Amino acid sequence: MNTALKLGSLPVMGINMTKNYGSLKASKVKVFAVDGAGDAEFPSFLPKEVEKIKDPFARSLSKRMKRLPVQIGMSESCIMSSCVKPLRQSNKTSPVVLLHCFDSSCLEWRCTYPLLEEAGLEAWAVDVLGWGFSDLETRPPCDVASKRHHLYQLWKSYIKRPMILVGPSLGASVAIDFTVHFPEAVEKLVLINPSVYAEGTGNLAKLPELVAYAGVGRLHCLLPWWKDATVSFMLSGGYNVISQIKQVKHKTLIICGQHDQIVSYQHVVKLHSELSNAIIREVSDSGHLPHVDNPKCVAKLIADFAQGDADVNAKSQFCLAQLTALPRQ
Repeated sequence: MNTALKLGSLPVMGINMTKNYGSLKASKVKVFAVDGAGDAEFPSFLPKEVEKIKDPFARSLSKRMKRLPVQIGMSESCIMSSCVKPLRQSNKTSPVVLLHCFDSSCLEWRCTYPLLEEAGLEAWAVDVLGWGFSDLETRPPCDVASKRHHLYQLWKSYIKRPMILVGPSLGASVAIDFTVHFPEAVEKLVLINPSVYAEGTGNLAKLPELVAYAGVGRLHCLLPWWKDATVSFMLSGGYNVISQIKQVKHKTLIICGQHDQIVSYQHVVKLHSELSNAIIREVSDSGHLPHVDNPKCVAKLIADFAQGDADVNAKSQFCLAQLTALPRQ
């Protein structure tokens, strides 16, 4: 198994839209069309290859994508940063901010995002600095500190309220690192098949170049700065949040795919034991990316957690019983 696959990027591509995503029906494709996105044009900053995408969820979410100016460093310079903004602000729940896996983009949420909006959540899908569709023509540094600062500035400028931060795979490390440094910006955490026990980028830093793969999940690789931005991250050393995990005191929902073969279940249980206020929920019929494989289930878990319907007492009998009951090796 190659290293890129272990980091959780490749499973995003090549989605078969004829598959039954949980109980998600084809009619869900119309969710965005109600708000006019069905007839909208693709943003001009996306690669022209976006026109060839057949996936209706990806097409709809792509048309919703915007670039917002986000200040970097102490200067007045900004990065035009790609994201999907919510259609409306919610007064009932905190904003839900969706990160993505290593070397991916907000299109990773193409199947789950409309269901979160349908549930009444104020959902943001943002591209982590160095990946996705932001304008990186100036080749800014894309190390961990830069990614953290960029996310904070985006939150401070536009979201402005404590958020429910959602991080899948390596995105869980992004979320933990951010939460430890800016705890006031986060109300709750959702970590999906969290890759948090890896130290740095491993063998990726030794590769002379990266290989772009076809599919929705690799569309951002067609941007001219993709290679430079990713190599910048790899050479910086990457994420190592092992020592930060126990510093997280926020309520946390850990979601794991029933058939995840990338992040071991032992690591999921270990993470649960090291977080002071966390629960685990398993998603059936899903692998490393349950928000792609079974979006209806993941959307419900996130919505219930955001609306306060999920018990997050880590010491409760229910949570402990669930842990021991799950059939894992």
